Amino acid sequence: QAQLVESGGGLVQAGGSLRLSCVASGRSFSTTTMGWFRQAPGKEREFVAAVTWTGIRNYYADSVKGRFTISKEYAKNTVYLQMTSLKPEDTGVYYCAADPRSRPSSRDYTYWGQGTQVTVSS
Repeated sequence: QAQLVESGGGLVQAGGSLRLSCVASGRSFSTTTMGWFRQAPGKEREFVAAVTWTGIRNYYADSVKGRFTISKEYAKNTVYLQMTSLKPEDTGVYYCAADPRSRPSSRDYTYWGQGTQVTVSS
């Protein structure tokens, strides 16, 4: 059974950095677009970033462009989200997802992880 497991979340001060990891197991995701989403309390889950299976094309939400970088390590079946210059509004539960049914920024991904909490203090 396919499974995505996130790690790397935590508490960080504004301006700091974190790197999230998402390890996929149960099947190969080497030919699948993978993405990161986040959900703040009381808000809908929103798109953060996505990487195509080739690793050539990346997509970012406007709110994180220039601060976050998504990357993929095929050999480890792992996707990373490097987050820098963090802001309090980046706080939320971050979810890894794989295999979107439509656009990489849509929420209709087939597989989802359980999420990892990121808290940015001011």
